[in-house]
Amino acid sequence: MAWLTLVAAGLFEIGWAVGLKAANGRPLVLAATLVAMVVSVALLYLAMRDLPLGTAYAVWTGIGAVGTVLVGIVAFGESADAVRLLCIGLIVAGIAGLKFVTP
Repeated sequence: MAWLTLVAAGLFEIGWAVGLKAANGRPLVLAATLVAMVVSVALLYLAMRDLPLGTAYAVWTGIGAVGTVLVGIVAFGESADAVRLLCIGLIVAGIAGLKFVTP
């Protein structure tokens, strides 16, 4: 259950990162962004009760980084060149590696 909680925390991290970009002075979007921040950190806290600190934090930030880059590519037309995608692949490999070596 801790891993599912951690994945949810990472998804909310994507939400608040994208919200910062999309808010553009809109108070409701900014408010939703702040809610996503709180939920993300609260879920991370819950996951860390059962997962090692370093693993949980690395996976949380990795999910957030990869997801935010992918949303940036799809929603904001950011670059999807091969080197950038390779680097994202390396982050995914690191997240998967941590999952496999952590009980």
